[in-house]
Amino acid sequence: MLIHYAAARRGYTHIDWLDSYHSFSFGDFFDAERMGVSALRVLNDDTVHAGGGFGAHPHRDMEILTYVVSGVIEHRDSLGHVQRIGAGEVQRMSAGSGIVHSEYNPETQASAHFLQIWIKPAQQNLPPSYQQATVPQREGLVWLASGDDLPDTLHLHQDARVGRVRGAGRHVLPLAAQRTGFLQVVSGRAQIGEQTLQAGDGAALIDVSDPVVELSGDAEVIWFDLPRAPTPRMQ
Repeated sequence: MLIHYAAARRGYTHIDWLDSYHSFSFGDFFDAERMGVSALRVLNDDTVHAGGGFGAHPHRDMEILTYVVSGVIEHRDSLGHVQRIGAGEVQRMSAGSGIVHSEYNPETQASAHFLQIWIKPAQQNLPPSYQQATVPQREGLVWLASGDDLPDTLHLHQDARVGRVRGAGRHVLPLAAQRTGFLQVVSGRAQIGEQTLQAGDGAALIDVSDPVVELSGDAEVIWFDLPRAPTPRMQ
């Protein structure tokens, strides 16, 4: 089963320094049929314009991934981390028992484009922690984060894997039959079976083993391998 999450149905937040599209309910955007898929709760496509950013604010009990598509974001948190995350890098912040952080675009001209991903952890009140890595720029599937400590991945406190796929042609997306998959198109075009997905579209895959996606030459997608969950109700 494939359930299409159309880009046109996403929520949208605009303020003078931010354009943000919400695949699932977030902030002032609420859609009872878009409350996340399995442990994946938030998937925001954010563009922060030069000099703008999210001021210091708290989180708890959430695995937060930031994948930078273009530009740079400066991260500061209550653990003392001051880091810049540039294009092709990924950050993992486990909010755990509580953390305060800010995210700013330090550039004076260029915008920063990134995905912000929230995954519900398997345990609550874990010690907060932080990791950051550069993503290899090879084609095919590259795992970014995992709960089973795949080599060269950031650690998730959840039975989940998150990867990036690039390169024109057909790609097998690893997924066991009892798992739930979610595909998010960052750029270009992706084809799964009869469904064509454009930038901003997503798709949940249930009761599908190792689906095959065909990408256009400029396509980039994020792939989630998630615990089995009840079938989302979508119209």
